[in-house]
Amino acid sequence: MLNVVVGIDISKTKFDAAILFSDNKVKTKKFENKLSGFSELISWLKKHEAVDLHVCLEATGVYSEALAIYLSEIGHKVSVVNPAKIKGFAQSELARNKTDKADARLIARFCRAMNPPLWQPKPHHIRELGDWVHRLQGLQNLHQQEVNRLDVASACVKGSILAIIKHLKKEIEQVKKKIRTHIERNSDLQAKKQLLETIPGIGEATIAQVLAFISNIEDFENARQVAAFVGLNPKQRQSESSMQGRTRLSKIGDANLRKAFYMPAVVAKRYNPIIKAFCERLEAAGKPTMLIIGAAMRKLIHIIYGVLKSGKAFDANWAT
Repeated sequence: MLNVVVGIDISKTKFDAAILFSDNKVKTKKFENKLSGFSELISWLKKHEAVDLHVCLEATGVYSEALAIYLSEIGHKVSVVNPAKIKGFAQSELARNKTDKADARLIARFCRAMNPPLWQPKPHHIRELGDWVHRLQGLQNLHQQEVNRLDVASACVKGSILAIIKHLKKEIEQVKKKIRTHIERNSDLQAKKQLLETIPGIGEATIAQVLAFISNIEDFENARQVAAFVGLNPKQRQSESSMQGRTRLSKIGDANLRKAFYMPAVVAKRYNPIIKAFCERLEAAGKPTMLIIGAAMRKLIHIIYGVLKSGKAFDANWAT
């Protein structure tokens, strides 16, 4: 039984696995991204006596989560890594090949060289909440698509579109109700919800997003890590030819989660005393509107982190 690392490059329907042995030999194979493919992966690993495993995957949301959970639950060491770290490692190697098989090999080499921290699956009730939140987002996107079609549709098909819109509205309300009920039935989620409700600018939709995706605040060492996870950390572009580099949001993270903080930040900019004062200072310094809103989103993340970490309600006098 050899001590090996396994790199996995995963997509919606397939994944490539690369076993990197201690003698640097590599074996690769492609599998279906479904339960039968997971079982085939385990059989293939056993065939090559790859038992004491450290498996590394890129964090690709719903595409990688099922496999990561499966491997973790049967006792394998699993790391789920930010794709930006893999990309940086590839640049350090001057890697040029960009295929699924080459990427799986690259991830295996990253795992051996960097020994990334082990990943733990979220509790079942948190994962279930995340599934409902994703479902709500999907229904809302479908609803908006049908509304857009209605604006340009001919008279003969408007009735059909209106019927779909009516059905989607009903289903959206049902899913919102299921999310509320799920939170109420889990004491830890309910307690965190009550804390988040004390923050001016945070509403029901944003609370559901926070509880589903960043409520395990112990996973983060500080608020900056939460902001980076959401993709709200600043990223400056600067070079010798342009010393006045513009600072932008990194946008490395879940786009839907990041989007969920936009309107709350706009509201908090007016009604949250800490964020309002913060934004007024930026406005006085002549900062552009979108930069200010991005900063307000980041400040809101810091407040959420503080409230959940401390277990105490929002205090407008905290800054003083």
